[in-house]
Amino acid sequence: MSKKKALGRGLSALLSDTDETEKLDVDVTSPARSNKVVSDSINEILLSEIETNPFQPRQHFDQEALKELSESIKVHGIIQPVTVRRFAANQYQLISGERRFQASKLAGLTKIPAYVRTADDQQMLEMALIENIQRENLNPIEISLSYQRLISECNLKQEELGERVGKNRSTITNYLRLLKLPPDIQIAVRDHKLSMGHARAIINVENPDSQLYIFKKTLAEDLSVRKVEELARHVLAGTTETKTTAPVSQEKEITQLQSKLSSHFGTKISVKSDGKKGDIRIPFLSIEDLNRILDILKV
Repeated sequence: MSKKKALGRGLSALLSDTDETEKLDVDVTSPARSNKVVSDSINEILLSEIETNPFQPRQHFDQEALKELSESIKVHGIIQPVTVRRFAANQYQLISGERRFQASKLAGLTKIPAYVRTADDQQMLEMALIENIQRENLNPIEISLSYQRLISECNLKQEELGERVGKNRSTITNYLRLLKLPPDIQIAVRDHKLSMGHARAIINVENPDSQLYIFKKTLAEDLSVRKVEELARHVLAGTTETKTTAPVSQEKEITQLQSKLSSHFGTKISVKSDGKKGDIRIPFLSIEDLNRILDILKV
């Protein structure tokens, strides 16, 4: 009988979706011990036999928080077991619980309680991403990137993804849209300098230059989400001067100036202006070419 695909129950569904044969005892012996490791039950496993999850999407762990967790473990022990997969005799890989694993090492433990599960590489990635999403301290960009990886690397549709993480499709879409914002805005959201509400208001304006204009104005004037939404509507309606481009007549003058300077210096000159300030760039191909340009400038 084929297994029904587990949807709508998140990580717990993935972890419990194992073959019936995995409920049998698996005899794992070593010179150091001869106890049996049983799937779907809590086992004591040596930390030295566990590898970190190669598909772990979260690369940074707050060291101070790890230290605090290790102190708690010294006093209370491991309250929630980690989850691992067994891929060879006395060899395991973490599926979830890397913070507990790292903190246990800091606490000086040699063994850790663990659930043993069966999972292929794609399931490992999916489990790690879903566990990552379910953390409370993720910023919106981390969540967006995890959603994107689940869709692209685990071949999930938005509806399936929503069922797995307990979110409706519109929520998934709103997070994914954040990844279309310019890098400067994404970084601000990641670093909690800009809320997701602000970012969602900005993304309603498709032009990147206009988005950056609203973003900079938001930070400079500490605008509320409502004010940003209002500003975005004005920009879309063309009633707000975003100052992202110079007037047409001035653009023509700048083009003519570039042509004149390029002819004068014998190299392509770049002139940029926002209507008030700008810069002129004179490239050179070699030291000899630089000296030629300096001679023209009489420097």
